[in-house]
Amino acid sequence: MSTGLAGVAVWQNTYALREEKVSLRHDGKLLEGVLARPDAGDGPFGLVVFVHGDGPVDATHETFYRPLWESFARAGYASLSFSKPGVGGSEGDWLEQTMADRADETRAAVAWARERPDIDGRRVGLWGASQAGWVLPKVAAEDRRLQFVVAVSPAVNWLRQGRYNLLAELGRDGAGAEERDTALRRRETTLGLLDRGASFAEYRAAVGDVGDMTAARWSFIARNYRSDATADLRAMRGTPVLLVLAGHDVHVDVADTEAVYRAILPAASLTVARYPDAAHSLVDHAVESSQWRLTLTAVLAPRKLYADGFLADQARLLRRLGSGEGPA
Repeated sequence: MSTGLAGVAVWQNTYALREEKVSLRHDGKLLEGVLARPDAGDGPFGLVVFVHGDGPVDATHETFYRPLWESFARAGYASLSFSKPGVGGSEGDWLEQTMADRADETRAAVAWARERPDIDGRRVGLWGASQAGWVLPKVAAEDRRLQFVVAVSPAVNWLRQGRYNLLAELGRDGAGAEERDTALRRRETTLGLLDRGASFAEYRAAVGDVGDMTAARWSFIARNYRSDATADLRAMRGTPVLLVLAGHDVHVDVADTEAVYRAILPAASLTVARYPDAAHSLVDHAVESSQWRLTLTAVLAPRKLYADGFLADQARLLRRLGSGEGPA
């Protein structure tokens, strides 16, 4: 029985890809990553450059990206992803970055890829999730050659997103009015400290229990908490955008995000795809809500982690773009 399950796991975690370890020197630091090409042909291939969300993410996102890479490969596109600074062999520290730093890093990855003979520089786009919502528009605003942007569960304004996330998690956990008011007061105290440039020691003295907050994380938030994508979205108008929204997102107010994107971006260049059964990560909500189901699915059927239809829709988008059609 165990041998059979092991065989299924190996088979399910084998992908129709040719993965190559690659490296890029940017801003004096070495970044290590993976270029995943279709399993046949010499190219030149179109390319999807991945932009990570929050946290210490490695190039494969602990293998979570591979089903996506395979879907893109079937549409004739390669995928490129670098580990964040300080993760998976990449030098530096991602907690020392601003969103502008992350955008510069992404532009460097695109420029590096366009020099490769196996990549078609005219067919390069970006794919990013969550915190990448503040990075993708910055890159697209400056690089008008990008073929497309896929924004998965992106926020627009850091402060609005933080308040929404706080209240959504309190509601999910059944918090009462008193607990809600206490959390909102603590949030206002924290914002006041950030506004006056308080140190982590001052923050700790003011709020007491800091939970999993660290001095490095406090500094990262201080650098980025004023982030807002609105101006960059205006500047990237015309770039084809696929906005992907989840029905069970407690991190991002998808109604707010959709309203802003629709108000700013031309209807002809914006496609909105909704997945009612998905969580923020586009993992099926029912799977994500059960630790044993999540673990078993990740090992035995990783392509089933994603919400129904998501992988096929991503590949379909690239096939349309490859044939010269728009994203809609």
